[in-house]
Amino acid sequence: MIQRLARRLAWAVFVVWATVTLAFVVSHALPSDPARMVAGPQARPQDIARIRKELGLDQSLFVQYTRFMGRLLHVGPSDPAALAKEHATCAAIVGPLHLDLGKSAQQRRPVVTILAERLPRTIVLALAAAFVQVLLGVGAGVLAASRKKTAVDHLAVGASLLGISAPTFVIGLFFQWLFAHRLGLLPLDGWGETFFDHVRSVILPALTLGVFGAAYYTRLVRDEMIGQLAQDYVRTARAKGLSRVAVVLRHALRNAMMPIVTILGVDVGTLVGGAIVTESIFRWPGLGSLSVTAMLDRDGPVIMGCVIVTSIAVVASTIAVDFAYAALDPRVRAER
Repeated sequence: MIQRLARRLAWAVFVVWATVTLAFVVSHALPSDPARMVAGPQARPQDIARIRKELGLDQSLFVQYTRFMGRLLHVGPSDPAALAKEHATCAAIVGPLHLDLGKSAQQRRPVVTILAERLPRTIVLALAAAFVQVLLGVGAGVLAASRKKTAVDHLAVGASLLGISAPTFVIGLFFQWLFAHRLGLLPLDGWGETFFDHVRSVILPALTLGVFGAAYYTRLVRDEMIGQLAQDYVRTARAKGLSRVAVVLRHALRNAMMPIVTILGVDVGTLVGGAIVTESIFRWPGLGSLSVTAMLDRDGPVIMGCVIVTSIAVVASTIAVDFAYAALDPRVRAER
């Protein structure tokens, strides 16, 4: 198990490095000039040249990449004064290793600080949306499979088709109109000030993401459950006197959850990376809206910070899925 974990971590480091490198090259290949966007449309040529030099954009792409990677993860200074100064500017300190993403070209603040403000809110939204997906999707799928070819099954399949077909922004706008405008039960958008405001504010964006994902989960769980309920072990369990509910929940559902775990892990990693459309509709101050703003402003350090967080989230969720398989299926543990 330790050897497999080491191989997975090595693979994860390679994937993150490749993703960051590709994003760096693409961001610098775009035709717009970050220095001009920082200086403003009325800036003089000499001011633009000065800003380009300050940002290091006057160097070759290879030099810029070497400096970026050398600064990104390095061993920090041992001197307490230098350590405090570095931590106060751009670096996040984890033991002797320092993660330095530089400063935002637009906000003139350390990217680490900006991400630290946005990431917790995105994690809250991602976990809440994943909970809605599992609760609605798995529940509806199990109910439809256990009531195959009945009105309940047809209703669940029809609702899932509607949820998959409807764009995310349509679902979000409908929820805003119904729960915020018409009923006045929940805030229209934003994050709020108090803990109670945060809880109320996350409900609508989580439902928007969750309903869209639950629609797909319903179809997948239904098909998997129908296949499992037709297996010999289910008939054997029923012949031994187990109730239908026990057979469905304790035996068939566990085997049907294998593909769900894979999709859920990828979904959580993607949601942590930022649900751009949903965060834009609800003005959610997370990584999704931050990524859009950074791309529009051509703020390279912030773009790279968002890419790094997203790639780490997806890779970490993939590794978690790999070990969740072993927990769900004893045959996987035996193979290892």
